[in-house]
Amino acid sequence: MASSLTKGAAEQGTPADGGKTFFGHPRGLAPLFMTEMWERFSYYGMRALLVVYLISGGPDAESGAQGGGLAMNAATASAIYSIYVAMVYLLALPGGWFGDRIWGPRKTVAVAACVIMSGHLALAVPGQAMFFVGLALVAVGSGLLKANISTMVGHLYDGPQDPRRDGGFTVFYMGINIGAFAAPLVIGTVGQSVNWHLGFALAALGMGLGLVSFLIGTRHFSPQSSVVPSPLQAEERTMWLRKGLIWVAVAAVFYGVVGFTGHFTLNWAVVPLALLGLIIPITVLARIKRDKELTDTEQTKVSGYIWFFVAAAVFWMIFDQAGSTMSIFAEKKTNGEVFGLSFPSSWFQSVNPLWVMALAPVFAWLWLLLARRDREPSTTVKFSMAMLFIGASFAVFIVPMMMASDGTKVSPMWLLSIYMIQTIGELCLSPVGLSVTTKMAPAKYASQMLGVWFLAVTAGDCIVTLLSTAGADLSGIPVLAVEAGMAMLAGLAIYLSRKKIIALMGDVH
Repeated sequence: MASSLTKGAAEQGTPADGGKTFFGHPRGLAPLFMTEMWERFSYYGMRALLVVYLISGGPDAESGAQGGGLAMNAATASAIYSIYVAMVYLLALPGGWFGDRIWGPRKTVAVAACVIMSGHLALAVPGQAMFFVGLALVAVGSGLLKANISTMVGHLYDGPQDPRRDGGFTVFYMGINIGAFAAPLVIGTVGQSVNWHLGFALAALGMGLGLVSFLIGTRHFSPQSSVVPSPLQAEERTMWLRKGLIWVAVAAVFYGVVGFTGHFTLNWAVVPLALLGLIIPITVLARIKRDKELTDTEQTKVSGYIWFFVAAAVFWMIFDQAGSTMSIFAEKKTNGEVFGLSFPSSWFQSVNPLWVMALAPVFAWLWLLLARRDREPSTTVKFSMAMLFIGASFAVFIVPMMMASDGTKVSPMWLLSIYMIQTIGELCLSPVGLSVTTKMAPAKYASQMLGVWFLAVTAGDCIVTLLSTAGADLSGIPVLAVEAGMAMLAGLAIYLSRKKIIALMGDVH
């Protein structure tokens, strides 16, 4: 599971109130915990249904499975899923901008929750048009909420040196995993076994509960969360509004012509978004690298950081296929029965957060133990390990894929094992990536660099989208082998170049 923006999001703040605490933390952490938990419940519940709903009733659906979906083929479903996830992380950048320049974090989170809930309600209405409207609303709302709620957590503490701060973010992160674990079990079961749209409606209910928790808890938030840190001036508002309207008009004219001439297909929407998701990260990194105001040391660190960014994009390219390629495999080619008890394929989406909750404390203890013995792996070695694990997961995936080629359904233990390998890789890369991003960020871009880190997710998912639309068989053994090999080679390249990368990192270790 890709991490949320939960580290270093807010660099200053004061406790919201004294008196009673939430497990030793400010009271405001409780409603933020509940809001994030229910938002993740709605997000991961909808995501667990997304691909199987898209293929339901189509040529790639499981025989005898519930109909009523959009009857798309697996390639189209994978492309839509990947571009959706990519847009969620891409929109976190303008989401943070809205919190900083227009509404402030608190109002932005409240608006975001309403937008997300509206999106899930739209998904609960049958019809392809409402489906895409709902998907767009959930992506926009998630982008608005993602950075701002983490900023509000930071505001609860007395600056970055508050000893409770890291523990508070750890508690907050547990809310993410609890919501992500429970969602497929509840929403997935109802959606796959009863009615797709009832499942999407349950996701709306989850976000509604999160919004209620947020509104009830507002009195416990820091007053700073209502402040707009850098409000837009009147002339700036006019400029941004004019630019926005121009781009909307250009898009409307372009797609109006395409539609009127009868050439419009889904690829006309998916491919431009995927290209945008690749161009923006490259442009942002290039702009930072070319900034003449950076010192020589900062320029060198940015060069070193690009190694980690590219590796992360390859990692998420594979990891996020858990909800597409692996979800389709779970639906069609995996035995959904254990000890005589049947379960829907969406339950497999609960495995990763379960492994995270089980293994994260082990990794935290292991890194600490190795650090005390001065044997903790460096950041470059941890990244190398992550790439080798994610590559190995798809190398292992080839085995059950071959076993199922004759129509045989494989044991669910295969997917449980593959998810475990991927989670180990995630724990080597995700928290380490967040940490190294904050350490290597130039002072001028200290806040923006966290958004840049999450653009690696966007880039990775956009690559998958382009592969799908180009006709690549993501569930084919040749493509799996290429992806596994690419990840392993990336890990090997980082390991062999570790001395060069460490030199570029300067005083960061």
